[in-house]
Amino acid sequence: MIGVVIGRVSVDGSITQTCANKEQYILGDNISLGEELLLKQVTHSDKEVGVKAFAKGDCLNAIKKFQAYRAANLNDPEALIYLNNAKAHQQGSRIKIAVGVPIGTRQDIAEEMLRGVAQAQYEVNNQGGINGKLLEVAIANDNNDPNNETIQPTQIAEKLVKDKTILAVVGHNSSDASIAAAPTYQNNGLVMMTPTSFSQQLTWFGTYILRTAPNIIKIAEELAIYAQGANKTNILICADDQAIDTKFKAVFETAMKKVDRKINSINCNLSASNFDPNEVISKAISNGADTLLLAIYIDKKEKSLEIARANKGRLTLLSSSTLARNETLQKGQADVNGMIVAVPWHPTAFTKNPIAFTKNPFALKAEKLWNGRVNWRTATSYDATLAIITGLQNSNTREELQKTLHSDGFSFDGATGKIQFSQSGDRINNNIFLIKVQQNSTTKKYEFVPIKP
Repeated sequence: MIGVVIGRVSVDGSITQTCANKEQYILGDNISLGEELLLKQVTHSDKEVGVKAFAKGDCLNAIKKFQAYRAANLNDPEALIYLNNAKAHQQGSRIKIAVGVPIGTRQDIAEEMLRGVAQAQYEVNNQGGINGKLLEVAIANDNNDPNNETIQPTQIAEKLVKDKTILAVVGHNSSDASIAAAPTYQNNGLVMMTPTSFSQQLTWFGTYILRTAPNIIKIAEELAIYAQGANKTNILICADDQAIDTKFKAVFETAMKKVDRKINSINCNLSASNFDPNEVISKAISNGADTLLLAIYIDKKEKSLEIARANKGRLTLLSSSTLARNETLQKGQADVNGMIVAVPWHPTAFTKNPIAFTKNPFALKAEKLWNGRVNWRTATSYDATLAIITGLQNSNTREELQKTLHSDGFSFDGATGKIQFSQSGDRINNNIFLIKVQQNSTTKKYEFVPIKP
């Protein structure tokens, strides 16, 4: 993130420095303010030229190139973050945070999260910044995998805590990544605000570990209430028995038992070497199953679609928020038709008539900014960034920020409702919405529609 001091050479050979201060950058460290591209894409674009200009300290040219690129690529969040970073460096007075996302392994999810961060940065900087200082965001690729051979969340966390100018981190994505990185942030006093990690293990982890994502207990309870209301009595739960969070599956079992639902005894372990979805479904049905609950993390998404395909519509499908993605609709098609998913946000959330598809203000602004719809990961990432921004308005240090976030008087209205944190680091009164996969009668495409306000 930080190497050689260089500037733009003018015609007469002198160095033209259009950024307020000279910076040093280390390339190839999986962290970037705009000095290198992290998202995989077509090269030789204005974005690439803008990155080179920024690395040389030429903010003026970087801004022009990023703006030109965005005119034709509105849905690229990395470009918007780099554009706003260049503007911040041109002004000179700035405040820095970071975001940890899985670019190397799940670029699609990384982009969903980055859109939320970029939108919050864009809005606050257009309003003058935080107490006159523009917000800059360092993007970090963590690969989402604690066991990745190239780069791991813990390695990224160690780099971020050493940069004392970084006052908070949005991230990480998967619960496995967040659980692995959390000790580094807690022990070094740097706020980690995860927008997408549900694991119960993050509750009460430490004063510097917070999240805008709901605790998985909330999601499990909402699905259990639905199963009860739909008179579903025998639930097959499919999960990853090798996940770091060993309690993930147990949370769903507990929620179902509280409403007198029976847990089917057939073992559905998506990480088993001999996993056979057809055999699992057949045995479960023979054992009385009427419902299949996919309690998964993102790395088992493909396995989940396999078992949905093997199900052939025989069992009612329920899922955690993980499968609330366009990719699920595109790849799953009829295999996931009718699936019920519990999510912390939907474009129709917090409107007077969600069934009529009235969109809320955040969804409308996001669609305009990104030229397309966004999902819950964008909304919770936006809220995580906005929480940090709001906290920094009354904080100047890492320690002050975590105290502000935990204070009784801290609250604001975000995309996913009122944002306020308990001492455990979890949000107070998380909203959960149920959506259903349904085929549009006009377009014949599958889409998520709300079934509960």
